[in-house]
Amino acid sequence: MAIGEVAARFGLAPHVLRHWESMGLLAPMRVEGERRRYSRDDLYRIAVILRAREAGIALEDLRAMLTTSDPVVRRKILHRHRGDLERRIAQAQASLELIDCALNCDHEDFASCADFQAMLAERVHLVPTTPHA
Repeated sequence: MAIGEVAARFGLAPHVLRHWESMGLLAPMRVEGERRRYSRDDLYRIAVILRAREAGIALEDLRAMLTTSDPVVRRKILHRHRGDLERRIAQAQASLELIDCALNCDHEDFASCADFQAMLAERVHLVPTTPHA
C-alpha cells in the first residue's frame, strides 16, 4: 500500500508515518524511485504504535522497546508504563463514580448532596486551609 492509503486507513496524516519512519519505528519497502510501500507487517506495526500511544507510551520508549533485543529493558519500560496506566485508570474510575453519583442525586444542587460531598472529602482535605484574618 502507498503512504496515502495507509495514512487514510488509520486516520493519520502522511507526515506522521514519515516521522515514525525517521524515528526508526517503521521501515516500509522502497520501490519506483524511493516510493514507500507498506506491507501487512507494517500495518500491524502502525497498529502497535497507535495502541501504545493510546496507552500513554512515548515514542522514544516505544522505539526502545521495539528495537531492543534485551527482554529486561523491554519489561522495565512496560512495567513503568503499566503503573502509569493503572493510576490513570483509577483516576478515570473515580471520575466516573463521581459523575454517576451526581446523576443519581435528587438534590436540586448536586454539589450540596451529602453523598457527593463524601466522595470529594479526600480532595477537600488536600486543599491547604488559610487562616481567617
